[in-house]
Amino acid sequence: MIGHLRGRLAAKHPPALVVDVGGVGYECEAPMSTFYQLPATGAEVTLYTHLVVREDAQLLYAFGTEQERRLFRSLLKVSGVGPKIALGILSGINVDGFLLCIEAQDADQLVRIPGVGRKTAERLLIEMRDRVKEFGATGAAGVAPVAGEGGSAQQEAYSALVALGYRPAEVVKLLKSVAQEGATTEDLIRRALQSAAG
Repeated sequence: MIGHLRGRLAAKHPPALVVDVGGVGYECEAPMSTFYQLPATGAEVTLYTHLVVREDAQLLYAFGTEQERRLFRSLLKVSGVGPKIALGILSGINVDGFLLCIEAQDADQLVRIPGVGRKTAERLLIEMRDRVKEFGATGAAGVAPVAGEGGSAQQEAYSALVALGYRPAEVVKLLKSVAQEGATTEDLIRRALQSAAG
């Protein structure tokens, strides 16, 4: 099992990133909550990881905090929730917000997250109710987005949102509503997710 990676951030194209550790590039997928915290390409980064081994692939998932990884692992234990939905949940709501939804039994808020239907939301509320206690008190640190490199910010945001489960037509509409001159990829994605959740 690979527990964490520390190395140079070689590339980032939401939801994928590459960390160069001693000349070996580890491809990972990460939620947007982690992307908001990433330094510029070329800088050193430390990420917590979770390895999923399937018959046809070995997939590495990366997280900026231990809390995010713990929630990801808890979500994978919920029936019907795989890595893609778990990443979507962490991209659409932060750890504290998710825990509050579970404590308040707020299915409506969960349904606003892409990939989470009514049945999945209800399963999450039931199966995660006892697990939220193990998270204890959490503190959400405010983090500033970093500038995206390469390609158009609009195109990168579009690709990331489609990869997170939004329909292409919905993504176009969301990005039009949050477009702003000089906005980074992360800015656009964060505003689009907030707009979709609102």
